[in-house]
Amino acid sequence: MKNKVLENSLQQAIKVYSNADGASLYVADKIAQIIKRKQELGDFAILGLATGSTPKGVYKELVRLHQNEGLSFQNVVTFNLDEYYPMHPVEEQSYVTFMRQNLFNHLDIPAHQIHIPDGTLSLEGIQAYCDLYEQKIKDFGGLDMQLLGIGRSGHIGFNEPGSLKDSMTRLVNLNDITREDASDDFGGKDRVPTQAITMGIQTIMQAKQIFLLALSERKAAIIQQALRGEISAEVPATFLQQLEHVEYILDQKAASLL
Repeated sequence: MKNKVLENSLQQAIKVYSNADGASLYVADKIAQIIKRKQELGDFAILGLATGSTPKGVYKELVRLHQNEGLSFQNVVTFNLDEYYPMHPVEEQSYVTFMRQNLFNHLDIPAHQIHIPDGTLSLEGIQAYCDLYEQKIKDFGGLDMQLLGIGRSGHIGFNEPGSLKDSMTRLVNLNDITREDASDDFGGKDRVPTQAITMGIQTIMQAKQIFLLALSERKAAIIQQALRGEISAEVPATFLQQLEHVEYILDQKAASLL
């Protein structure tokens, strides 16, 4: 039986909104608060960012806050969770393209403060690059915030089933479910890359604040597993249950099986 203290802590960490917009606005406001607090201190705000359809509403609101309310991103340093491998940054499906279109092109963030895993590396160069990615995060004092989605396989980042709690940034093989879910973006599952570079679970868990955002009925079953299931490498998102600095931000549809 799960520890009662853990259960109570988890219950407090869950926030359910009537729709996706409400959930997205909450997360965007939390991120904006971090940026402003760091500005007052004269420090960088180190943000871990995610891709996919889930965070689009968050990014839309951050762009609005910048363009309409003057929120500056000059002090923001970003580290994206992952990138397909191999992948050229100019390709439509690359996460570089995604981040530019949905966020970076509309902000005043300096280009040299943006970090996204490089999908063009040679196989031989990946490990050294991943080690350097980790070191850069450490050099900035760690992530102030990590934004996560969750895949139907239970992945956070591209940490697929079987990923270990102490895993770091590395090259991984993508789960069949993950590739299936990406098939529309690539015009068929056979065109989806079989590998990706991802931050590790340990890297993610070391962030000072974590927001896991899940929207839509498609995420309901995996959210139930991630929040209520046994902690296991078979559902990597369950590792977050052990942390006190995680908030699960859900719309009613994603929370429907809790």
